[in-house]
Amino acid sequence: MDSTKREQYLQAMGIDAWRLRDRGAVPDKENPGSIYAKPSLDRALDKAIAEPAPAILESLPSRETAANTETSPKNEEVGELDWPALESKVKSCTDCVLCENRQQAVFGVGDQTADLLVVGEGPGAEEDKQGLPFVGPAGQLLDKMLAAINFSRQPRGEQQGAYIANIVKCRPPRNRDPQPEEAAACRGYLERQIALLQPKLILAVGRVAAQNLLHSDAPLGRLRGTEHRHATSNTPVMVTYHPAYLLRSPGEK
Repeated sequence: MDSTKREQYLQAMGIDAWRLRDRGAVPDKENPGSIYAKPSLDRALDKAIAEPAPAILESLPSRETAANTETSPKNEEVGELDWPALESKVKSCTDCVLCENRQQAVFGVGDQTADLLVVGEGPGAEEDKQGLPFVGPAGQLLDKMLAAINFSRQPRGEQQGAYIANIVKCRPPRNRDPQPEEAAACRGYLERQIALLQPKLILAVGRVAAQNLLHSDAPLGRLRGTEHRHATSNTPVMVTYHPAYLLRSPGEK
């Protein structure tokens, strides 16, 4: 793809075009005189923009790789549910305190045969109202980011489908981080979504999503730029900033 068309994609995503002295490297903010290797997720996105979208998935595991579920009564209970039954179970769930103030549970949205799964933290006020994930300004930016690599939660034409879900299905009060016990109460639901979907790639957006998916307490900066594996399905997991953070800090795009 020529540079002019690439810059048009970046502009549509709201990303300022920038250039480096050394292609493939970015400045070290703590030591402006040095450079370090450009994170691999950023390279993957560059590649996805420069090549047809299927190329980003060709080398990843086949759909035959089945997801296992963690052993727990909750996971055993949901482990045989299909999509409609699982959604019904989520919407009636009262397993943690988040159910007490929700307007509705937010199950997920998108193509249920998608190769790409995007996992966020949890619903906000607008998501709680509409019952859909990523519908506010951060969701609009996420849609632009997906469109730039030819993916969509509602695919049309040549676009490939993506599925979007969250670590927790109910809105935490005042949009605080989910508590460990709240994330644990929802873990079986997300695990079952992954098992049903069998994605080729999971994109974790934001620290909370990444740490919960990877069972890690490492900071986001250390998790970015490295391919991880989801423990129960062995699906590749890549980590990036949450769109809401990018709206607050556009220079990080």
